[in-house]
Amino acid sequence: MNARPRIALISAVTAAIAPARSALDELYPDAEVWNILDDRLLSDADERGGLDDPLRARMVRLIDHALAEGADGVLLTCSLYGPVAADVRRDAPVLAPDEAAFREIAAAGYGSVLVVASFEGAKDDSVEQLTTALRAAESKTNVTGIAVPAAMAATKAQDSRALLAALSEACVPYASQVDAVFLAQYSLAPAAHDLATALGVPVLSGPASSAVALRDLLSAESAR
Repeated sequence: MNARPRIALISAVTAAIAPARSALDELYPDAEVWNILDDRLLSDADERGGLDDPLRARMVRLIDHALAEGADGVLLTCSLYGPVAADVRRDAPVLAPDEAAFREIAAAGYGSVLVVASFEGAKDDSVEQLTTALRAAESKTNVTGIAVPAAMAATKAQDSRALLAALSEACVPYASQVDAVFLAQYSLAPAAHDLATALGVPVLSGPASSAVALRDLLSAESAR
């Protein structure tokens, strides 16, 4: 392992990089962050109607490149490619974007969780993935989801106040009905802390959960 554990972030969009890096800086400050961006990953998947075998192989090559060049751990920041991480078995940890957050939700035993995304496709995908993960963990947590288009406009404008306002307005009607909120996209994660304060319930996000998971995994490895 490097003197400073090196974490490679493999991203498909630039908007996911800052939230992932911010979470690592806060929760795993000993880590050195290395950004690997392939900004055709999403557009190519869209043109092909989804994640096909060549795109899966491309992501595996990116993961192996990161590890061959000295990464001690890898975090994928694009949920579409999350299933690739589940199929990769390497000596170093390779995490899907929301893998750690899903485990955290399952372990908490919430009665109900609200999944929040900025568009319908991301909402539906995350609800399905979280539900599958919870059932695999034999959790009975109920999962519902909402899409908040105004949040997408706010993230594109890099307007943190508008992002918090959009998410708060959309989530407040559900706050008394759920035990926690899960932000389904890395671009929404910067609002997590203030949104939790506004709603009065825990707000979980992939970047924070992943940073803690990588810290714990690599700390345990270095202690061996």
